[in-house]
Amino acid sequence: MSENSKPIVRLKPKTSDLPIKRGYPWVYDNQLVLDRRTKSIDAGSIVQVQSSNRMPLATAAFNANSKITLRILDLNPTQNVDLGWMTSKMTAAFDLRERLFDQPFYRLVHAEADGLPGVIIDRFGDICVVQPNAAWADREFELICEALDAVIPLRTVIKNTSGRARKLEGLDAESSLFKGHWPQAPIPVSMNGAIYMADLANGQKTGLFFDQRPNHAFGARLAKGARVLDVFSHVGGFGLAALAAGASSAVAVDGSEAALTLARQGAEAMGVEDRFLTRRGDAFDVLSALADEGAQFDVVICDPPAFAASKKALDAGLRAYEKLARMAAPLVKEGGYLGLCSCSHAADLDKFRAASLRGLSRAGRASRLIHTGFAGPDHPIHPQLAESGYLKALFFRL
Repeated sequence: MSENSKPIVRLKPKTSDLPIKRGYPWVYDNQLVLDRRTKSIDAGSIVQVQSSNRMPLATAAFNANSKITLRILDLNPTQNVDLGWMTSKMTAAFDLRERLFDQPFYRLVHAEADGLPGVIIDRFGDICVVQPNAAWADREFELICEALDAVIPLRTVIKNTSGRARKLEGLDAESSLFKGHWPQAPIPVSMNGAIYMADLANGQKTGLFFDQRPNHAFGARLAKGARVLDVFSHVGGFGLAALAAGASSAVAVDGSEAALTLARQGAEAMGVEDRFLTRRGDAFDVLSALADEGAQFDVVICDPPAFAASKKALDAGLRAYEKLARMAAPLVKEGGYLGLCSCSHAADLDKFRAASLRGLSRAGRASRLIHTGFAGPDHPIHPQLAESGYLKALFFRL
């Protein structure tokens, strides 16, 4: 698209252009002139952003249906968003991951932090799962996949539409194939000595959570010879990593029988099924039942879904994190370890840590914080976007 053919979107008078110049990647609806002409621009269109006095600022993706109305793609206001531009972004992302990992299992593109706002790509060998979670990415999905295919020879490329943001962008929930065939069986993924079974066709999100890799590794360091409880286990996350590191046993708790089936398959693939148990149910109900049974573990780790997925849900989410810490702590033997995780971007580290400490105090447990963990380096943090640093993991000795 040439400069002259791009629609123009302007900042409101008295709206500073400094955030854009400093790299902040979003512009909200209340910062823009959204007149009849602007609102008629198709969702996902590539536009030129101008200051209120008509100075070109950047190239961006536009969606009048979203509160995040502009997503900055390039600080060059005349940039063409074409195959060459897209391939350069994909190449940079690929080069970083290839330097970091010796196996082709990782998050290849982490949205804004890799210069592709709203685009998530997870790699599973010669299969990639792409989540186009913004209108422009959905509109340019074929271009994204062509660039991906130019950088990595792939057998299969899957379009996954399970991302929460798609609804906010006014997008559909129809997953599909760009290339290849739907996997007929879960894909075995090796991390931290464990084997995880990723269901790319029907699993949660893209099939596996790569972001917890370094926290799984730290939890595993505590687990040699230990009895481990892995709450909100998904496909075996912390429990299988612990068994790979020599845990004497691991109990995985999750509300999804499909996820627990995959966890058991992973344990079988590792040859540790005799030390691995699963327990299906609501996590809080299971924690209560285990307390009634007098159960004790050397290591308990809780990795829940986002309790505070938005600022509106923050107070309720912090109460849930406090409750989780309060209920999990009694199950940890004296001198044992408790790991608590949050993937809520609305609950920053300070708020999450404070809620966790309140829960430990209410449980009557003295604690020492021994480690604070974050997402792995394949989930880089955009320096201007706190939301990209969503994952926190706190490990306590009780």
